[in-house]
Amino acid sequence: MTPPKRRRRHPQNPPAPPPPPPPPPPAEEENAPEGKRRNPERFYVIGGADGDRAGLDLVTLVVARADDPPPSTGPEQAAVLRLCAAPLSVAELSAYLSLPYSAVTVLLTDMLTAELVQARAPITRQALPDRSLLEAVMHGLQKL
Repeated sequence: MTPPKRRRRHPQNPPAPPPPPPPPPPAEEENAPEGKRRNPERFYVIGGADGDRAGLDLVTLVVARADDPPPSTGPEQAAVLRLCAAPLSVAELSAYLSLPYSAVTVLLTDMLTAELVQARAPITRQALPDRSLLEAVMHGLQKL
């Protein structure tokens, strides 16, 4: 076992001064009209202000209704439209976009109301197999 190393009580170099605070935003940006002001929030945070969300779960399939995104769409919406040329689940979209599920549902809700995408429940198999198929298998096994 090695003995612990001693530390000096007084450092030889003084600590660096803290960085200066960032400059305040220009006054013209505060008085600018709403459309001219820069907004650092992403679109999926701003959108969906009413709080209602579409009933989407992780396996809901989403497909784009248009081939090319309209010029008014944001970068996240354009990415969703490019990815959804073929049906994708909400979970896959969340993974491809590196966004949390809740953010993707807000984004998709806005896109559904704008009719840019279409959502549908996944195709599931029947809970019980067809009776005629079971009888055919049973008769085939009895003949063996």
